[in-house]
Amino acid sequence: MSSMPFYVSPEQLMKDRADYARKGIARGRSVVVLGYDKGIVFVAENPSRALHKVSEIYDRIAFAAVGKYNEFENLRVAGVRYADLRGYSYDRTDVTARGLANAYAQTLGTVFTQESKPYEVEIVVAEVGATAEDDQIYRLTYDGSVADELGFVAMGGAAEPIETALKDRWSPGLSLGDALSLAVELLGQDPAPGPAGGTTRTLTAAQLEVAVLDRERPRRTFRRIGGGLLDALLSTEDPTSDAPAEDDPTPGRHDTLTGEGSPRDESSNPQTQRPEQGPE
Repeated sequence: MSSMPFYVSPEQLMKDRADYARKGIARGRSVVVLGYDKGIVFVAENPSRALHKVSEIYDRIAFAAVGKYNEFENLRVAGVRYADLRGYSYDRTDVTARGLANAYAQTLGTVFTQESKPYEVEIVVAEVGATAEDDQIYRLTYDGSVADELGFVAMGGAAEPIETALKDRWSPGLSLGDALSLAVELLGQDPAPGPAGGTTRTLTAAQLEVAVLDRERPRRTFRRIGGGLLDALLSTEDPTSDAPAEDDPTPGRHDTLTGEGSPRDESSNPQTQRPEQGPE
């Protein structure tokens, strides 16, 4: 007895894949990316000091992600290779967030339509410009769709209510302390899973991963913020100066794996100054 062939319409197949990816992404803790007066700040709820949601890609470009770690880590490594190759073959200024976002869109779109399972990831590629008007923030979803965001973006389980609040409360020119406080407050409104869910939480420095693209730094603008500096920014009710971001009292504590928070010798060979590659 021959069995009937199994058929699923293309529309239903795409819908099932999209639902599958969205459910996976919604289980992850949110990430907030927003502009401040001197650059772009990335704030993620992430207690791990080894598995980063936010990373450097190139001189003025950073990457943030939510979803399955192994999948977005593969994308991050591919992005570093793309940037290195393009910068080496042409010029460092030819490496742009828009070019990287286009490359990621092609990869995510191909996986979504051709592979057995879509990537359960959502990513942001951001580039800091010479002025706030030149900053670029691109959001990419599991199916390769690209959105050019203005000023801020949120991803992950509580992205929708966080973005709604940011529309009302974010404004250009916030100080780093104000932008960080706003992001942490909104991330704390993401209810925790389990019996305690539904209550607003107060996130501590140990629960956060924070990094910035600081337009005032020479060439390599990315730095992690942690240790005493993050504690100081979170405990300051009305920060009037971002000076600690330029003179971190705890160098090296930002990222114990890569030392990205430590002072760099900018006179060294630029081709040797690469972000961490991570396990491949």
